[in-house]
Amino acid sequence: MKKGIHPDYKEITVVMSDGTEIKTRSTIDTEDGIYKSEIDSKNHPFYNKDQKIQKKAGRIDRFNKRYNRK
Repeated sequence: MKKGIHPDYKEITVVMSDGTEIKTRSTIDTEDGIYKSEIDSKNHPFYNKDQKIQKKAGRIDRFNKRYNRK
């Protein structure tokens, strides 16, 4: 690797939204070495199945409405 062109790679602590702490290494520039995450797998809709899933019937109704079909 060339010297002087890469960011510093240092140890940081990632604090999840539920308080869980993970020690890892990163190039994120934090003053105190702590990164606070607002979203993780315990509260993100993709992981906990709270996302709104559009049903097939709704898509058909929208198609029929768009093209004036009954």
